Amino acid sequence: MLDIFALEATVKNPTTLSVLYSVCLSFLLSCVIAFTYKKTFQGLSYSRSFLQAMILSSLVTALAMQAIGDNVARGMGMMGALAIIRFRSSLKDPRDMIFIFSTLSIGMACGVYSYQIAVIGAFAFSATAFAIQSVPFSKESHFDGLLKFNMESNDTDKNKLQKILKDECKYFALVTLREVAQGTRLDYAYQIKLNKGQDKAEFIDHLREIETIKGLSLLLQESTVEI
Repeated sequence: MLDIFALEATVKNPTTLSVLYSVCLSFLLSCVIAFTYKKTFQGLSYSRSFLQAMILSSLVTALAMQAIGDNVARGMGMMGALAIIRFRSSLKDPRDMIFIFSTLSIGMACGVYSYQIAVIGAFAFSATAFAIQSVPFSKESHFDGLLKFNMESNDTDKNKLQKILKDECKYFALVTLREVAQGTRLDYAYQIKLNKGQDKAEFIDHLREIETIKGLSLLLQESTVEI
C-alpha cells in the first residue's frame, strides 16, 4: 500500500515513485481548479488556452520545485532563468490572476511533497469560489448600462431629460458632457440603473419623446456580456 506520509519525507532524495505521485496529484488538483473556474465564470466565453495554462503551470511548478529541492544554488539558478524569461501576457481580470496563482501554489505544494496542504487547499479554494458565486453582492451591479445621446442645448429639453431620469432610474451618473455642432447641441453619456421592473424598451421610448434627441443608444452591462 502506498504510504503518502512516507513520500512527504523524501524531499532531499526523491524517488521515481514520489516524483510521479507529485506530478499526478498536481495535475488532478489543477483540473479541479480549472473545473471550478469554468463553472464559476461569468463572462460570455472562457478561454480554453487559459484553462490549459492553469493545469500546465501547476505541473511546471511541481517539477521546478522538485528539481530545486533543498539546493540553494539550484534555487538561485532558477531565479536567474525566470529573470531572463519575460512574460508579456496580461490578465485583464484580477480573478484570473488569483486562479493562476492558486494552481501555482498547488504545484509548489506538490513539488515539496506537502500533499495534505495541496489537497486541502485545492478543495477549500474551489468550495470558496462556488460559495462566493452564490452570494448576492457578487451578482449585483450598481449600474445597468451606459446611455449615450445628443440633443439641443435648451432648458426645455434638459428639464424633460432630468424628469425621465429621476422617474425611471434608481441611479444615474453623468459620465461625459461635451458640446457639438458649434455649441448648439450637447453630447451626453450617462451610467444608469433602472428602477426594479422598469422595461428598458419603454425607457428608450420615453426618451425618444424629446424631439431634439438623436444618436440614442443604451449599452447594457450584463454579467454574461464581455465588453
